[in-house]
Amino acid sequence: MKKYVLKRDEGSLPERLTRYRSELNDEQFRVVTAPPKATLVVAGAGTGKTRAITYRVAYLIEQGVSPQRILLATFTNRASREMLRRVESLTGNQNVHRIWGGTFHRIANMMLRRHAVSIGYDSNFSILDSEDARDLIALCIEDSAIDTKAKRFPKPEVIQDIISFANNTDLPVENVLAGKYPYFEMLTQQIMSVDSVYQLRKRERNVMDYDDLLLNVKKLLIEKEVVADLFAEQFQHILVDEYQDTNRLQAEIIDLLAVKHRNVMVVGDDAQSIFAWRGAEFTNIYEFPKRYPEAQLFKLETNYRSTPEILALANVSISHNRQQFPKVLQAVKRSKDWKPALVPCSDVEQQSAFIASRILELRDEGTGLDDIAVMYRSHYHSIELQLELSRRNIPYRIQSGVRFFEQAHIKDVISYLRIIVNPRDELAWKRILKLIPGVGNKTANRIYEALASKSEPPALAGGQNAEAETSIVQRIEATADTQTSRLRSSQPWRDFVTLIEMLVRVENRGNPSKQITLIVENGYEQYLQENFENADARMEDLRGLAQFANRYSSTEDLLAELALLSTERFKEPQAIVGEEVIEGGEDDELLTLTSVHQAKGLEWKAAFIIWAAEGKFPSPRSLREIDSEEEERRLWYVALTRAKDELYITYPLLLTDYNRQTVLQKPSRFVTECPPALFEVWTLEEETPKFDAPPKPLLEEAKDYLN
Repeated sequence: MKKYVLKRDEGSLPERLTRYRSELNDEQFRVVTAPPKATLVVAGAGTGKTRAITYRVAYLIEQGVSPQRILLATFTNRASREMLRRVESLTGNQNVHRIWGGTFHRIANMMLRRHAVSIGYDSNFSILDSEDARDLIALCIEDSAIDTKAKRFPKPEVIQDIISFANNTDLPVENVLAGKYPYFEMLTQQIMSVDSVYQLRKRERNVMDYDDLLLNVKKLLIEKEVVADLFAEQFQHILVDEYQDTNRLQAEIIDLLAVKHRNVMVVGDDAQSIFAWRGAEFTNIYEFPKRYPEAQLFKLETNYRSTPEILALANVSISHNRQQFPKVLQAVKRSKDWKPALVPCSDVEQQSAFIASRILELRDEGTGLDDIAVMYRSHYHSIELQLELSRRNIPYRIQSGVRFFEQAHIKDVISYLRIIVNPRDELAWKRILKLIPGVGNKTANRIYEALASKSEPPALAGGQNAEAETSIVQRIEATADTQTSRLRSSQPWRDFVTLIEMLVRVENRGNPSKQITLIVENGYEQYLQENFENADARMEDLRGLAQFANRYSSTEDLLAELALLSTERFKEPQAIVGEEVIEGGEDDELLTLTSVHQAKGLEWKAAFIIWAAEGKFPSPRSLREIDSEEEERRLWYVALTRAKDELYITYPLLLTDYNRQTVLQKPSRFVTECPPALFEVWTLEEETPKFDAPPKPLLEEAKDYLN
């Protein structure tokens, strides 16, 4: 057999290389023009990673590589489309659309559409979205003949998360339950039974969920040698963006596709690996040189985003991690003679007041609100700040999801407090009634109508005697008795009545913090575990809410304060709606409030990191796991490197705990482990009230009198 090597047209390549040299820095140029082999690119924050990948793809095409022989895996289809659009602009090649570009799931779908028959599916298989998958799991629970009422069984969305985490981490379901959901470990056999029925149902109906796309591609590449050889030959060059965020399954797929040419270039920053909690395997990037001993290593360390002072702090901070690819970010920007500000505040109210005040000053100085962000480790850290921003008419958006008090678990708990203050509150009653197992819309409606039909509303907050305290319990008992004796005799109903009885006792009325704690400890924590896949994070929110409520001497005062978030909308008063942003006006810019996880990939001229205190950042919940301190430090590093020009780090010195005891707060270990010289410490003073001088005639009259 004779081989014939196709000659490439290199007539204009030197001219193009000259252009690349002028448009890229030296580090980027070395990456873009690297020889074809396994390559690891460690790209620091703000170093032009996307630019390097884009030019690399353009360079390969200009070197004569056919577009369909390039695979570009990204974490969003939008990122892939933008990269390929820029590649087409750079090369003028009209066939760029033939590149296999997109998310892992999109690429897997394209492969399976061609070869699903090889693993027992028809090529016209349907893809279940998350809602469809939950509905199918619900049917599988019914088909598994599990008595979900004898012992409360996790909701379909929780089962879905358990199965998904097992798939993406390549762990057995029983291991996931033992490690991540220990409170469901006694149900292991039943959950595994549901999983088996779910897998069978999907195959019978010729459907796949999102995880199946990856699982079945891996199966295809392992079990069908002919198909595996076909793709291994086709993909001459493989590029993977954000490699530090890949899970074990995704890394295995890339290795299977790269088995022949081994021209796989992975780009990422180990210092920004912050998603282990959702299955990302940070060891993928560390072990790449072990899996590819011939790999060449490049580093992008020239930062175009932040000032030298901000980068100095970030470099020192991340250097404390033992497991990393060492790198030192170098600033292109000139120094602005502005060190990151460390701002200890007397308490959380002063922290919120400082942030709001400084934001208004920055706006007056020419920095728009849309160029400012406030970041926090956990969503509940923004409670006081949201109230302060509302008071000062500072419009904002929540990057990290719905606003704190609009979350389902917060509204559930607050609904208990609402019926204590206002027993006629229909929406609150129906919300908490439907939290009881076996109570749906119809039963909740009947119970409320029976309660409302009484001539006098049940006494809750009012009344000074034992009869008043227990009247609500008597009304509920009587109402349930008229509706269904089965409900009245059930344990969940008795637990509900007992909880209401505790909440209305005289000794608990003036302590909304204690009331919230009672709600959580008497059933609601279990409800979270059974209904939400992120139950731990929601519990953290509720502990924060209880702590926030400590400052109020009555439930009425707390609820009145929360009403600020629905009435101060800069327009007419309106009800709180999920996923809403506070609007300042049609063309008004918005301040961004965001968790650090949601801030990854974004940047602002001025950034605030709040609650930089030990026990808050790093999160105590995260520190329960091995190696989690290093992941928390990586999260801190991500927060530091979001700021372009100004960075403010704040924490309260004093905190009121759940028992209304004043506790001294220490700054975060991520602050104290860095030299003080890297910060400028700001001390806060309260402004002295100013009084107008008395009118001159009165002043002269006073002097005459004194004389």
